[in-house]
Amino acid sequence: MTTTKQVKSDITIAQEAELHPILDIASSIGLAEDEVELYGRFKGKITFDAIEKRKGATEGKVILVTSINPTPAGEGKSTVTVGLGDALTRLGKQSIIAMREPSLGPTMGIKGGAAGGGYAQVVPMEDINLHFTGDIHAITSANNALAALLDNHIHQGNELGIDPRRIVWKRALDMNDRALRHTVIGLGGPVQGVPREEGFDITVASEIMAVLCLSNSLDELKDRLAGMVIAYGYDRKPVYVRDLGVEGALTLLLKDALKPNLVQTIEHTPALVHGGPFANIAHGCNSVMATRTAMKLGDYVVTESGFGADLGAEKFLNIKSRAAGIAPSAVVLVATIRALKMHGGVNKMELATENTKALEAGLANLEKHMETLEAFEVPYVVAINRFITDSETEITLLKKWCEDRGVSVALTDVWANGGEGGLELAEKVLSEIETNKKVLKPIYELTDSISEKIEKIAMTVYGAEGVDFSPKAFKQIEQFESEGWGGLPVCMAKTQYSLSDDPVKLGRPSGFRITIRELKPKIGAGFIVALTGDVMTMPGLPKSPAANQMDVASDGRAIGLF
Repeated sequence: MTTTKQVKSDITIAQEAELHPILDIASSIGLAEDEVELYGRFKGKITFDAIEKRKGATEGKVILVTSINPTPAGEGKSTVTVGLGDALTRLGKQSIIAMREPSLGPTMGIKGGAAGGGYAQVVPMEDINLHFTGDIHAITSANNALAALLDNHIHQGNELGIDPRRIVWKRALDMNDRALRHTVIGLGGPVQGVPREEGFDITVASEIMAVLCLSNSLDELKDRLAGMVIAYGYDRKPVYVRDLGVEGALTLLLKDALKPNLVQTIEHTPALVHGGPFANIAHGCNSVMATRTAMKLGDYVVTESGFGADLGAEKFLNIKSRAAGIAPSAVVLVATIRALKMHGGVNKMELATENTKALEAGLANLEKHMETLEAFEVPYVVAINRFITDSETEITLLKKWCEDRGVSVALTDVWANGGEGGLELAEKVLSEIETNKKVLKPIYELTDSISEKIEKIAMTVYGAEGVDFSPKAFKQIEQFESEGWGGLPVCMAKTQYSLSDDPVKLGRPSGFRITIRELKPKIGAGFIVALTGDVMTMPGLPKSPAANQMDVASDGRAIGLF
């Protein structure tokens, strides 16, 4: 293992990186100049013609990166994803990274960006974390165009008999803005529209984001958009986008956003950064278009899912894998000693102090996620993402704990050393792929009832004793199954911080039950959302937002962007 060196800030490293022209990156994976639409010198979109031309190409193997439950101490899942891709490149493999686009709201808030960190970043980092190629703006526009068309239909006579009290489609904004969670629109008299209660979701929670990320083509995108439920009529029957007849207009707004974005890492490994649904309120994976395109262009595709294995990986394996026909050849389960100590009861301010007892206590969280991956029957490797405060005693303890259980484990140092710091992980992942031929087995069948699917997720993945359904949820399940939606997968909306639905219960809580308070039909996306706890679809900003530290120099360089 290489020694850790002093590392500059993420933004400084990204700005000092020598980027290759994006056409050179495209050429390295067999794309011709006319198969990439340029967005400046260092960003591009892969054309539909290029994707169509490679439909019959041999597909590379997918490596999914997930983690333990996240904590404020940080897990570095995106950083490990980038570092692993770079390490595979160093080993002579044709590696491509497939990641989500960051949402502007969390970037300006507290979470930070999603372009990796240290010497394991995708670049140009400034662009990726801000407006990038405009995909999320396009989704915002399509979302709000639909809202405007819906309200206009009601104002112009309401031919469909839409009940304004039962409109489920919300407007969207790619910003954390708690003041917009509940609003009233249409005030000011008859010419201003029909007054009603309204609210905003953050754009990455919009069903259009999920629809775009699960579509394999423009035609499928249009079909999925047409199938979205936007309201209920006075007869209590669902009203779909196709009833308004506007799916064509929405597809037109999204036609360029559907094309995968091509960028590169600091070490020039190709990266497709595309799509970004939240994992605690949506399915939390990058687009099917990007993943499948990467599979056609590379031998190994390193992709990630949002938050811990109880959210992102569960949804990748139960939802995205089914929708796209993708089964990962191996999974990387990222853990940090810092986060494990927090799960073991240590305060964030004391994490730099060696504490093997807290580490041992926190290992229960890692163990539960290992059990989850074993339930899906997928090969996996534990990646210890090293921080400079980790002691050798703590590292040895964690590695031995894994080895004693027969689990492949690797110490990674990609934040400080880039791909070189991920070579051990890359070698162990390749070995696992070659020797472990397990095949993905989803933990529920689509023929299971909605309640059975929820119960299997809660008990198998979270370790809950059972599930309690609110009277509203019971009624909704009955209604949804009568509408013929019972065969869809379930997307659980749950806190990312705990295996339970209570964010303060860290580690591996026991004796708890999951409460389902409400369900939402996302029929265009192709799943039913089950809401637990107090998960918000429009986050708020913290007391001291990250935006307070951001600025721009006179030459246009970003300042304070991580």
